[in-house]
Amino acid sequence: MRESRLFGGRGPSSGDLTGNPFRADRDRIVASPFFARLGGVTQVISPGGSGLLVHNRLTHSLKVASVARGIVERLCSPQCGAQPLLDKLGGCDADVVEAAALAHDLGHPPFGHLGERVLDRLARQRLGLPDGFEGNAQSYRIVTSTEISGSTVGLDLTAAVRAAMAKYPWTRRTYPSPHVHLMRPTPRGAGVDPEDPSAGSLKFGAYVTELADLRQARAPFDGLLAQWQQTAEASVMDTADDIAYAIHDLEDFHRVGVLQQGAVATELMAWQRDATALRSSDLSLAELRASARRPGHSVELLRRDLFRKDGWISDDDAFWAAVEHVRHELVDGLLAAPFDGSIEAEQGVARFSARWTRRLIDAINVLPDPPMRAGHVALGTAQWHEVQVLKFVHHRFVLERPDLALHQRGQARLLSALVEALHAWLVDPDEAARLPRRLHDLVDMAYAEVRDLTAADYGLASGDLDRMAMARGRAIVDFVAALTDGQAVGLLDALSGRSRQLWTDAFVL
Repeated sequence: MRESRLFGGRGPSSGDLTGNPFRADRDRIVASPFFARLGGVTQVISPGGSGLLVHNRLTHSLKVASVARGIVERLCSPQCGAQPLLDKLGGCDADVVEAAALAHDLGHPPFGHLGERVLDRLARQRLGLPDGFEGNAQSYRIVTSTEISGSTVGLDLTAAVRAAMAKYPWTRRTYPSPHVHLMRPTPRGAGVDPEDPSAGSLKFGAYVTELADLRQARAPFDGLLAQWQQTAEASVMDTADDIAYAIHDLEDFHRVGVLQQGAVATELMAWQRDATALRSSDLSLAELRASARRPGHSVELLRRDLFRKDGWISDDDAFWAAVEHVRHELVDGLLAAPFDGSIEAEQGVARFSARWTRRLIDAINVLPDPPMRAGHVALGTAQWHEVQVLKFVHHRFVLERPDLALHQRGQARLLSALVEALHAWLVDPDEAARLPRRLHDLVDMAYAEVRDLTAADYGLASGDLDRMAMARGRAIVDFVAALTDGQAVGLLDALSGRSRQLWTDAFVL
């Protein structure tokens, strides 16, 4: 099993096989310029817009790696007793999980999840790419196709690490068959956009061009896992990502002063007061959404959504207890005093983060036969509900703010203008000799990848593919997705004539 987890049909890793090849993978990821650029990529709030030190994709990835390693160390301890089951599932190695956690966000574009949505729309509707754009698939593409490590294309990672990166081990439309978006219920992440169901799964782990590599990476797990199931190591990484997202982003919003005790307390306590009446009311989901600004209604909407999507674990008593625990810890604890930058305030944030991280890690179990919407490694029922409530606070009191929406609408326009400007440059016959070398190389590479693919490979009923247009489109997406927030701004300034700098280190062409 160890040998197949190393090679996975691609040959040995270029790491030292007499030592620890998984650790060599981790070191290769950390040395990659794609990893370094994450320091300039938004997590939720752009650092330049906040004026304070907030999480970026790099610090987020480091924390996910730390949490993931903590999960493995607990699960593999003799006291836990989960090791035999983990071995049956294909193994769970701390270095594999840490490497996958460090690499899981390599493909995230400028401006966080907003950038991901904008690039996906542009890729499908403007650039003619059936696969569109997806951050997880882009991360997999980077480590297998677009990054250069020595004389190899890709980072030449072991099969185990590549499989552990596959949070959603399927393509947008075609693999596996039947496709996950047609299953009932769907695996988590495999749902479709109700406004465009024909586009396929919203989340997926590989583009069609990297499907063969994904299948090779997961070949050692054939017979152990269903085609759509995460490996145990991917499940650990996914759970660690959820924990980090639920806890550490709240730190930022408290530091910046966005999370106000009164607003959060009003929402949670109003639901606790009216929970029985809201549960028994004849309010439809549409009516509840329309009145979501009324205190308590958003929490009730969350409760109903959880029961609709995740009935396998949702429980009224556990949900009530989770709201009460979050209210006590967050409203009466962390938010009780505004963050003022003092040592005492910093210690309060650190204690909150450490307490929650340990609580969630200690509640993780290994499931021999998980439900469709869960991985083999999952939080206990009580803590799963608590994470949902923590994430709700994030969405309700940060992501839905009009001032953040104003900022993000500008970022969306910037990315759209940048893609249009690069496309115009790329198709200008008079500029062929002066294209950025990397963009030129990316077109050549993308054309070689799509040259022999057919419409059926993309799940399209018929039609001829314009392969050169697709190659240009994928090259533009690869190019833009590899920029930091600042590089995206600087590049558009240059392309639109707003910058008077000729030579700059803001971006490398």
